[in-house]
Amino acid sequence: MSGFGAIIWRELRRGWALGGLVLPVAFFLLVAILFPFAIGPDGRLLARVGGGVIWAAALLAALLPVERLIAPDAENGVLDQLAVRGFAESTIAAAKMAGHWLGFGPPLLGATVIAAALLNLSGAALGQVLIGLAIGTPGLAALGVATAALTAGLRGAGGLAGLVMLPFAVPLLIFGAGSVGGEPGALKLLGAVSLLLVAGCPFVAGAAIRMGRS
Repeated sequence: MSGFGAIIWRELRRGWALGGLVLPVAFFLLVAILFPFAIGPDGRLLARVGGGVIWAAALLAALLPVERLIAPDAENGVLDQLAVRGFAESTIAAAKMAGHWLGFGPPLLGATVIAAALLNLSGAALGQVLIGLAIGTPGLAALGVATAALTAGLRGAGGLAGLVMLPFAVPLLIFGAGSVGGEPGALKLLGAVSLLLVAGCPFVAGAAIRMGRS
């Protein structure tokens, strides 16, 4: 296995060992279960707002494991060892993003089928949600790793991570929910924003990791 693949595999194994890849999906389903109790059993209302609820839950679920993505490796010297072995910080960040997405993205898509049933979404709406999440969750994963790198080592990093990540994730939320509602061009804009985050966040996270090591 290549070094890049080894980092991805390590992220997956560590996440499952700590339960950090189960919690986002459990939180996502909990929101889908509780939301109908909050607004009542009106099926048409649930179907109208269900896509937005799923996207908001996915955004918050992606935020849950942020604290474990960078800070533990920075404290234990793992990032220093990878740098000594010749890995660029941006490469490390990209591998962590891939591992983070593989950990929560596909399970989240599977859980969306259950959430759609709870929120009375039609088959067509479910298909739109799944396509949007498949496009947008890589951007959420990239943003999560960049946020983790920027807040690693800071006091109250968990709360600070939310303040940093959520504003940048708003375009994903808007275009993702818009793609479910049939807004023209929303899916293309969602793809553009997600691609921009996937392409740019490794360099932002890499710079933050480099500054934290200096």
